[in-house]
Amino acid sequence: MQRIDFDLDAGHDFVELNQLLKLVGIADSGGQGKAIVASGDVSVDGAVELRKTAKIRAGQVVRIDDTEIRVLG
Repeated sequence: MQRIDFDLDAGHDFVELNQLLKLVGIADSGGQGKAIVASGDVSVDGAVELRKTAKIRAGQVVRIDDTEIRVLG
């Protein structure tokens, strides 16, 4: 499994899920990120997440296929 640590920028409490996928290189654009989330292949803290702009905060873990993204604050 590939693990990616993502640091939230100082002063930001969250990142939108579709943007997170773009920022770590899983999606080429925010639109593609939305499509990936809509496909049902993304989970947050072990539960499938279908909200494209779900607020992902420090401490949460996002999984897609064999990739795990840990959001750090």
